[in-house]
Amino acid sequence: MNHLLFSALVFISVFGCALLGMYARTRLPGHHVDEDSATAIKLAAGLIATLAALVLGLLISSAKTTFDTVCQDFQHNAVNVLKLDRTLASYGPETSSLRASLKHKYGTWVDLIGSDDATNRHAIDSPAVLGHINDFQHELDALHPANEDQRQLLPRAQEIFEEVFAVRWSALLQKHGSIPMALLVVLAAWLCVIFGTFGLFAPNNGTVLFFFFLCALSSAGAIFVITELDTPLGGMIRVPVAPMRAALGQLGH
Repeated sequence: MNHLLFSALVFISVFGCALLGMYARTRLPGHHVDEDSATAIKLAAGLIATLAALVLGLLISSAKTTFDTVCQDFQHNAVNVLKLDRTLASYGPETSSLRASLKHKYGTWVDLIGSDDATNRHAIDSPAVLGHINDFQHELDALHPANEDQRQLLPRAQEIFEEVFAVRWSALLQKHGSIPMALLVVLAAWLCVIFGTFGLFAPNNGTVLFFFFLCALSSAGAIFVITELDTPLGGMIRVPVAPMRAALGQLGH
């Protein structure tokens, strides 16, 4: 589900529960909302609020960790691509076509990651893109060292390429996120209960409604940020491609 749409549904549900609680207050018998009842309900709601706060904090931390990890993986990958290019350059002029192929394929990858078109971003793990990687590996393995220096450089280049490939797959595994949607739905349900309780014991006036609106919007915004950070290869909040483009500009020199 689209992250913005899900967050909008959370906002509508949470704010709607607050309004429902305010409406229920006018319909319930007086002894249902007296001081003793209010104390018991608030204690129960306090438990849910504590759970929601803990889970919300953990999810934000987990999503931020995922985002930072993918950013670091891509930066490390950019460094390794540069190391691979320099190793091939040291190998000799016979790798000039291989270095040009590396720059072209890495440029295509960076363009897909940084594209604003969701269709292009979804193609980062397509068979065509992965086929280009396999083609490059075959070209690299086809090199025939002619001297001792080249015999030492070729295994080094192959090792760097394997690391580039491994880091890329590690990042792709985060494409769909790691936080279960069921957990977010449960969290949203807890927020609905909490705001419903707020509305049940709140006076019905414009100021209360305004701050309920702001708080519901903030809660939905937190869930939006969680879902966006948890999927750093898509959505509105994506990994920065500036370091990768900087590395791309250095390739082939």
